[in-house]
Amino acid sequence: VQLQASGGGLVQAGDSLRLSCAASGRFFTRYAMGWFRQAPGKEREFVAASGWSGRSTYYADSVKGRFTVSRDNAKKTVDLQMNSLEPEDTAVYYCAVGTRAILSSPGTYYSAPSTYDYWGQGTLVTVSS
Repeated sequence: VQLQASGGGLVQAGDSLRLSCAASGRFFTRYAMGWFRQAPGKEREFVAASGWSGRSTYYADSVKGRFTVSRDNAKKTVDLQMNSLEPEDTAVYYCAVGTRAILSSPGTYYSAPSTYDYWGQGTLVTVSS
């Protein structure tokens, strides 16, 4: 599976931005799809993820109510709509695909970096105050 993320950029606090990630290669709809981010000097952290059908979604507490994750299995894409952006959201955002079976609670499974086998190249989001 190859992943290509796009949509990053420089915005002001309060603005919105939409990230998109397209998968190519051998891909199955049962795969988990998610977004992580890494700010300068910090570890990579979970942002949001979607279950295989798109009906189940999971979010980090820091983005709940502001970000929305969605996927289109026919197009093999996962998007991240980010509203009310804050300077603290500044980071490189990575999309990821996980092929491993669920062996834990869904919340734990989708938020764990170890769930994901394939990672995109990252797209930079910078939010100015």
